[in-house]
Amino acid sequence: MATQLQAARTGTVTEQAKFVAEAENLDVELVRENIAAGRLIIPANKLHLKTNLAPTGIGRALSTKVNANIGTSSVRSSVEAEIEKLQAALAAGTDAVMDLSTGGNLDDIREKLLALCPVPFGTVPIYQVIEGRNVEDIDGKIILEIIEKQAKQGVDFFTIHAGVLKEHLPLLEKRVAGLVSRGGALLAKWMVYHNKQNPLYEMFDDLCDMMGEYDICFSLGDGLRPGCIADATDKAQVAELRTLGELTQRAQEKGCQVMVEGPGHVPFNQIQYNMEIQQQICGGAPFYVLGPVVTDIAPGYDHITSAIGGTAAAFYGASFLCYVTPREHLGLPNADDVRAGVIAAKIAAHAADVARGLKGAAEQDKRLSIARTNLDWRAHFDESLDPQTAERMHLEACKEIGAKELPSADYCSMCGRQWCSVRINREIREAIARRGISHKATKARS
Repeated sequence: MATQLQAARTGTVTEQAKFVAEAENLDVELVRENIAAGRLIIPANKLHLKTNLAPTGIGRALSTKVNANIGTSSVRSSVEAEIEKLQAALAAGTDAVMDLSTGGNLDDIREKLLALCPVPFGTVPIYQVIEGRNVEDIDGKIILEIIEKQAKQGVDFFTIHAGVLKEHLPLLEKRVAGLVSRGGALLAKWMVYHNKQNPLYEMFDDLCDMMGEYDICFSLGDGLRPGCIADATDKAQVAELRTLGELTQRAQEKGCQVMVEGPGHVPFNQIQYNMEIQQQICGGAPFYVLGPVVTDIAPGYDHITSAIGGTAAAFYGASFLCYVTPREHLGLPNADDVRAGVIAAKIAAHAADVARGLKGAAEQDKRLSIARTNLDWRAHFDESLDPQTAERMHLEACKEIGAKELPSADYCSMCGRQWCSVRINREIREAIARRGISHKATKARS
């Protein structure tokens, strides 16, 4: 069975391409053409498709997608907690999930999460390669064994840090934050110890063969991404990006789908440049960015700093936003943090889609505005990104003014009845309609 890329290049429209086209209200041939060109991917392991996966497309022709990272750590490991996070992410509307677990029974955690996950599911295989071993002891055989094990479980996309090369490491000397990617740091340690090239780069063709067999998408990892804005767009980051461009082409030539991961911490004024050079270097392959976080001074609020950067990134070229939770840089997120992170990233994605004029993107905004103008609270909530929070806050306001039911509340506690411009606007429209006042008649009298 061909991969999505191979099928598209022969002119075949797969069932997954049809599903994506219908979901995005696009012509299916446009979807196929973008897949064939490597500008659009559908991460869909053939085995996950047989269970519970609803295909999702990622690319500039489509709406901007959002990913939620979950996973255990070596100091906190609970399958139940990860299931709770998964459910929180799905309820908030995430388009994909990554399991970054590094503690507990990784196979069992992954199996249970996949069984409950109807959206594309990703992992970073090098984490399991390292788990329980000294970094220095890993080799190509162990790497392929772990990747095949995860492939057979149904993982849809793998972060592969094959672009961190031995010759890039001296470029880190002037960095403030050094290496912040766990995968990148572990592989750098291996290269320094053995004085050899990155094993993932050396065995890249073998990885392509295995991932192509299951149609697993490459998410080419940015192991040298900047971990603070002082390090953004430095020589190390750009050198790795050029290697990722080479690997993108090699993987696509082998029939594999590819997206490319990007920064990271980037000041706002550098985001456009970062998006544009990725598109040039990687031939338009979908760009998957972490944030970007636009300032380093807001621990506890990095879902906001990343949403600011995510809006700009998605406007200028990114197709896929990895959420950042409020607990980023501080600790392992809980279900509430996951929910907040997904909502913030979805706001950023939607704002960018509206700004770039994506077909249909602003329609939900208009529907909500009509509901707000009509004081139709039920529709107001239903059209919002987070109906649960909107309704809870409004009900609290209703209690403050003594209204017990939504229909009876034609104003809220922000302005009060006398000052409510929305209510007054409605009265004005009704009065104009009763009196038969029109712009044409008013102009004639003047």
